[in-house]
Amino acid sequence: MKTLIVSVVTPDGPVMEDSYEMVSLKAENGELGILPGHIPLVAPLTIGAVRLKGPEQTNRLAVNGGFVEVRPDKVTILAQSAEKPSDIDVERARKAKERAERRLQTKQDDIDFRRAEHALRRAINRLDVIENS
Repeated sequence: MKTLIVSVVTPDGPVMEDSYEMVSLKAENGELGILPGHIPLVAPLTIGAVRLKGPEQTNRLAVNGGFVEVRPDKVTILAQSAEKPSDIDVERARKAKERAERRLQTKQDDIDFRRAEHALRRAINRLDVIENS
């Protein structure tokens, strides 16, 4: 089967580069499924899992926004952050989720609800990637 080269890069440097049969990810306008030969495309990403289907297994990454550039033979993900399941600290992610949930339940004027919602979505995404890997 044909494959795509998938490269994931963050401001901290490259996260991974390998060949896959299919890439699924969340763009701001919806879910994208990318196969070899896909038309060229650039799209902004949201917080979500990137699923990388290989011949033997499917890998997942937790991505927190950024952009995807698609070419017929290559997908480049420029992410604000991207983590492999093995790099995610489960306890830290659980605590971040609990902290964000507490902030959202508080009715104080000094709470930045957007920031708390964003933190909650990031934590849930990280935990979801671990659970489904």
